[in-house]
Amino acid sequence: MKYVVVTGGVMSGLGKGITAASIGRILINRGYHVTSVKIDPYLNIDAGLMNPAQHGEVFVLKDGGEADLDLGNYERFLDIELTSDHNLTTGKIYSSVISKERHGDYLGATVQIIPHITDEIKDRIKHAAESWVDKDGNHAEICIVEVGGTVGDIESMPFLEAVRQMHWEYGNGDFALVHVTLLPADTMGDLKTKPTQHSVKALRELGLEADIIVGRSNLPVSLSTKRKISSFCDVDVHAVISAQTAPDTYLVPMELEKEGMAEVLLKQLHLESGKPDNSWYSLIAREYTNRITVGIITKYGVEDVYISIKEALKHAGRLLSTEVVIHWLDAELYTTEDLADLDGILIPGGFGNRGIEGMISAIQYAREHKKPLLGLCLGFQLCVIEFMRNVVGYKDATSEEMGPGTHAIAILPEQEGVEDLGGTMRLGDYPVTLDPASRLADLYGSTEIVERHRHRYEVNPAYITEIEAKGMKFVGRNGKRMEALELDDHPYFVATQFHPEFRSRPARPSAPFIGFVKTCRDIQRKE
Repeated sequence: MKYVVVTGGVMSGLGKGITAASIGRILINRGYHVTSVKIDPYLNIDAGLMNPAQHGEVFVLKDGGEADLDLGNYERFLDIELTSDHNLTTGKIYSSVISKERHGDYLGATVQIIPHITDEIKDRIKHAAESWVDKDGNHAEICIVEVGGTVGDIESMPFLEAVRQMHWEYGNGDFALVHVTLLPADTMGDLKTKPTQHSVKALRELGLEADIIVGRSNLPVSLSTKRKISSFCDVDVHAVISAQTAPDTYLVPMELEKEGMAEVLLKQLHLESGKPDNSWYSLIAREYTNRITVGIITKYGVEDVYISIKEALKHAGRLLSTEVVIHWLDAELYTTEDLADLDGILIPGGFGNRGIEGMISAIQYAREHKKPLLGLCLGFQLCVIEFMRNVVGYKDATSEEMGPGTHAIAILPEQEGVEDLGGTMRLGDYPVTLDPASRLADLYGSTEIVERHRHRYEVNPAYITEIEAKGMKFVGRNGKRMEALELDDHPYFVATQFHPEFRSRPARPSAPFIGFVKTCRDIQRKE
């Protein structure tokens, strides 16, 4: 097993996750089997209870793990599936070590950061790397490990110490350290290297030496700047890689290729270079011939909360040669005129009361004006509530989550009385059986599918017969649970309890998104 560790300096949010995912894609294009691990130094066990408006999207893995959004980037770029083992947090590490201490596993030793915490970190990285198997049964040859936060953060210290030990244990040929750092420009447009120098100095103080430095900037990094960084940071000039801001994150691997990342990295890992498979790059570079506008009715107002939805629309659009322009509409502030100008409306997931009525009004508009609509999770539930209110006739229809009224949406039986909120929802992959005559079955090309879930509530079984009698069809089911709905007398009115966006990939777009984008495009063409 070979390891590529990606660290960051100067400031967070530079794009370590995209850099790590891009490195993985470059290695896959050279024929290697790659997996990934994300280290998040926060004390939370996982990302499930974090405020998405502050931390971004909670990405759900196939085993139900609730993880940082970078796990989504890894799955999309590398076209793989990961598990909760591939997301390490300080909370997970310390919880495990304390549990072992209470069990007596350390034989009376004084439990300390070194070696107990660092050994736990290394063991978990190794386990995640070596136990991973792809859909064809191939084990990973290379593991990309991204260390969250920045060098110098007190929370990251144990993880960076574990990385230092790994560097010594594996040595050259099986280990590479990639350091991502900021190259800001002054008022004259000159890139300044001092932040990078200080960041590398902080790295050295921890006993770590960067093998490759990736300079993030809005401008290309000149050869003279690379030479300066090389001189101050003891890195070969060819190993100073320019990572200029790209118009599309999927273009980053190609830009790193042009900078020679593959050659430098493969030399460091003592691997043969070989001729790259450029089919993925050809897919990403495909040009658009159509354009549609989709409105996403948001509760949180932060794009990173909906990154998987944004990417799934992009995937479907690329397949259909259609650029999808997104209008982010606040559920409490948008107007009817805003909706009229759209080619389609998307209602995403979420929790809590805020913005719910605005979302329901948007659903009613889409239903009555025959505007293509896609509802996801909460969006699925709100489609049921809107139909119950305005078609079935229960004016006080609502969700048990929202308060008193006729509960068209009820809490899942197994969720009643649940007190610990972390990791206790209906999470991860579940099978769904589709009606053979449904639009979704046609889009999926199958009646038996598997999709990812994240919810505590379901359609109330007491009202299913009444709802279907009025024309709303539940076309997807898991046992007695409703998983998907459609309206026949509508161009595209589809909603799912599951989250199809989590399994969408550039080369394998999600079926409900393909149907949604295609319908929007076809209607626009006719007009």
